[in-house]
Amino acid sequence: MSNASKTNKTIKWGIIGCGNVTEVKSGPAYKLTEGFELVAVMRRDEAKVRNYAERHQIKKHYTDADALINDPEVDAIYITTPPDSHKYYALKVAEAGKICCIEKPMTSSYDDSLAIYKTFKEKELPLFVAYYRRSLTRFKKVKTWLDDGLIGAVRHISWHLSKPASDLDKSKAYNWRTDAHVAPGGYFDDLASHGLDLFSYLLGDIKDAKGFCINQQGLYSAMDAVTASWIHENGITGSGTWNFGSDNHLDEVTIYGNKGHIEFAVFHDKPLMLNTETKNESILIENPKHIQQYHVEGMRDELIYKNYTHPSTGASALHTNWVMDKILGKL
Repeated sequence: MSNASKTNKTIKWGIIGCGNVTEVKSGPAYKLTEGFELVAVMRRDEAKVRNYAERHQIKKHYTDADALINDPEVDAIYITTPPDSHKYYALKVAEAGKICCIEKPMTSSYDDSLAIYKTFKEKELPLFVAYYRRSLTRFKKVKTWLDDGLIGAVRHISWHLSKPASDLDKSKAYNWRTDAHVAPGGYFDDLASHGLDLFSYLLGDIKDAKGFCINQQGLYSAMDAVTASWIHENGITGSGTWNFGSDNHLDEVTIYGNKGHIEFAVFHDKPLMLNTETKNESILIENPKHIQQYHVEGMRDELIYKNYTHPSTGASALHTNWVMDKILGKL
């Protein structure tokens, strides 16, 4: 991502909540990015955090988050716990005066996200949120097509995401992603947040949104079906349907212009499709092995090389929380 000359500066990171998302998607990126060093991890289970530290060759591990946050060797902290705890940990990180990256969504509500955003802004501390799709090459290609006007004036965007209930859902065993106290919208919070954030990146901020949500299956306490419509600041309209109890898995996005349309998937590794009056193009752009690699490198480029403006910040993630709360009828 950066061709800047090497620097001797190193930012040392710690991770709070080294669960599955950090095994391949994100954790290794912090180790492999020049200028960053992953020096400490925290998890409440001593055996699991020790095992993680040994497997990933990380020299320090903690079972107490405060100990990691206040470790003088740690300059920056990546919070990967469930979203209902993000505010609690983030405010502690801010109090310690350290850089922070929070796993998405920023929190379970706009109000809690606003509290984090205001605190970091007042303290003039860098705040990032792991909406890493803004940094992926495949979606930057879509943005280039849009910015170059290849489909003309953009009129509308639609997204349909659905999947069958999983075995875990059907078992009714506990899953924080479907616990209404942690994720009121259920999988909508976890998955739709990625797409809604991406659409703001591609088409500009959303100025209003409305939705209907329901629990159709009764398998868990959170919502399992959501439908919404919205309008961007520039007048582009949008619609979305998310259902987590359907018969098959669909992930289909279409952006309509007055001279063509673009098709892609938010999660599935499908080709990007460009269809215009004069051109039909299909491009398959693979994601990096560690999918947050470009997101992490972008933080390095902004913090150390100072030659890049990161696209996923506390401000952009706060906007996404606002859109989601509007759709869920919480605002």
